[in-house]
Amino acid sequence: MNANQLINSKSIYLQQHAHNPVEWYPWSKEALDKAKLENKPILVSIGYSACHWCHVMERESFEDLEVADLMNAHFICIKIDREERPDLDNIYMEAVQVMGLQGGWPLNVFLLPNQKPFYGGTYFTKDQWIKVLSGVARAFSQEYKELVKSAEGFGQSIERSVIDKYGLKKRNTGFLPENARELARKLAKGFDPEWGGMKRVPKFPMPTIWSFLLDMAILDDQKDLGEKVCFTLEKMGMGSIYDHLSGGFCRYSVDGKWFVPHFEKMLYDNGQLLSLYSKAYQYNSNALFKEKVIETISWLLNEMCSPEMGFYAAMDADSEGEEGKFYTWTYSELEDELGGDLDWFCQLYGIKRQGNWEPNVNLLFQTKSYTEVAENFGFTLDAFQYKLTEVKQRLLSKRTLRTKPGLDDKIISGWNGWIIDGLCHAYLAIGEEEIRNTALASGNFIWNHMVIENVLYRNYKDNEAYTPAFLEDYGAVIQCFISLYKISFDPLWLNRAEWLTQKVMENFYDEEDGMFYFNDPKTEKLIANKKEIFDNVIPSSNSIMARNLHQLGLYLYKDTYLAQAKSMLQLVSEILMKEPDFLANWANFYLEQSVPTAEMVIAGKEASELGLTLQKTYRPNTIVAADTNANIVLPILADKMGEKSTFYVCFDKTCKQPVDTIEAAIQQLPKLPKTKQ
Repeated sequence: MNANQLINSKSIYLQQHAHNPVEWYPWSKEALDKAKLENKPILVSIGYSACHWCHVMERESFEDLEVADLMNAHFICIKIDREERPDLDNIYMEAVQVMGLQGGWPLNVFLLPNQKPFYGGTYFTKDQWIKVLSGVARAFSQEYKELVKSAEGFGQSIERSVIDKYGLKKRNTGFLPENARELARKLAKGFDPEWGGMKRVPKFPMPTIWSFLLDMAILDDQKDLGEKVCFTLEKMGMGSIYDHLSGGFCRYSVDGKWFVPHFEKMLYDNGQLLSLYSKAYQYNSNALFKEKVIETISWLLNEMCSPEMGFYAAMDADSEGEEGKFYTWTYSELEDELGGDLDWFCQLYGIKRQGNWEPNVNLLFQTKSYTEVAENFGFTLDAFQYKLTEVKQRLLSKRTLRTKPGLDDKIISGWNGWIIDGLCHAYLAIGEEEIRNTALASGNFIWNHMVIENVLYRNYKDNEAYTPAFLEDYGAVIQCFISLYKISFDPLWLNRAEWLTQKVMENFYDEEDGMFYFNDPKTEKLIANKKEIFDNVIPSSNSIMARNLHQLGLYLYKDTYLAQAKSMLQLVSEILMKEPDFLANWANFYLEQSVPTAEMVIAGKEASELGLTLQKTYRPNTIVAADTNANIVLPILADKMGEKSTFYVCFDKTCKQPVDTIEAAIQQLPKLPKTKQ
């Protein structure tokens, strides 16, 4: 089979389609110009390498000669890797939703030659797809005016600003503690008391929600709320959504019990969950949380890390054409491998001779605690955990002989930002020096290999950075650089974060509403320039930047940053109070504005060590700076340096009485103010 125009793409997903009989093009000027020249509709098909149903549609339709002939005859066919071009995915996903259809991947959208969409959908069977293709081709030739009218209507809807669409208004209002509590109450109403998480199917981890609720539990002394968060993390960590042999979380479970996962493993999920489990371990010392952190880091280093210390994007859901095959076990396989360890292993993970999922197929789904199983079989807890570690290693060695799921080995700067941030929190929680070294090395990889000629790039592969970064990339990288400062106290990281922030201000800022575009409007002319305010599996890029501006404003004494962050929050505060489910990162920032952010400064010869010791306990809404006698003196450190160990706790550039112990400094940290009766 001759290759199509995707053959030179770096994306594994596009490469997977390079030998389809469909004459695919990448998104390019060549393809768009060809559509205009030949006056053909454009078919844009968007997916990603770890997407199960993308692979199914490829096998059923895009590899079929009959279907390919129909596509080639009537359409200019463009394949897009959504992970390379989230800006295009955002635009055309919204278009499908405006059409009243359910979004998802694969995303298939039909455009006029001017790039405006007029019809779309997600997965289609072969028969359905043939009917759709034939119907669209006929409509384009016979009902062109109606299609243009539809496309104009959809185009106007897509072009509407987020401000206009949701009626966002700037409000010069304060941030009330009781409103922050109300946001937490609203979110907690959706809690699943039996299985943890939110009462939804399919069930996504949604770390942004649980991070906010954990911060609220700590800052407001809400022990019951903290228990809800920890219960969720326990259930999720025991579920099959977690890979009990090598570590790492799958994207979501198709049921409400965390039982049957959608088996793809995404980098952004695991970075955020690494942060959350680390904070939760600091909060209540649950050994299960520490286990998940250590095992997930091990998976990242063993299977997802490049020689340059960048992390790969994803592991596929499928192997040998079957979803999840790599991760499942038959009873006889376990019987052969485990021998005398079979009985307790089956009790721990709910293994059944007939299979616990599909006939003769078992998932590792932890049904009991280690303590309970150890007691049932007469082991001490230490002896049981030793046996479990040994058995896991045996099964892992056996599993490595299977055909592995595909690895998407492109490196995405923003997704690496989430991993680095997670590693920073893990280091503070666990204290292993290798974790800090990994985080610093990965941060330097991004700076040295993905920032080129004053531009941050989104993608890196084969020693080349490509595709200028989007706001979500800048936001996540800036956030992780701030976190790298907190584990190293090297001001270089804050300087790098500030430099990237200036690039965001220059290229993404909209002076009209004070928010940021997702894409740089100057880089490429698209049919719409979008702004992202709602969280998805990654927190919204504007909320990330607002929190970054707040922290940098405090570290660098930049009042303009502080004012802008506050203004952004005020703009979304009304819709936030109505719909916190998909604005949880804004809710967390609202909480941080409802109680003064503590600026903790440590001076003296042992400042760095004391700063790390202070952070061994997770304290939300606190920034920490330490005097390291560096050549660069941060504004927050000015006039606070000296030989003797001294702690300064400040709020809005006003400091409390300096103290000389961590305990005394902690006493000066604020809680969420109580509501006056």
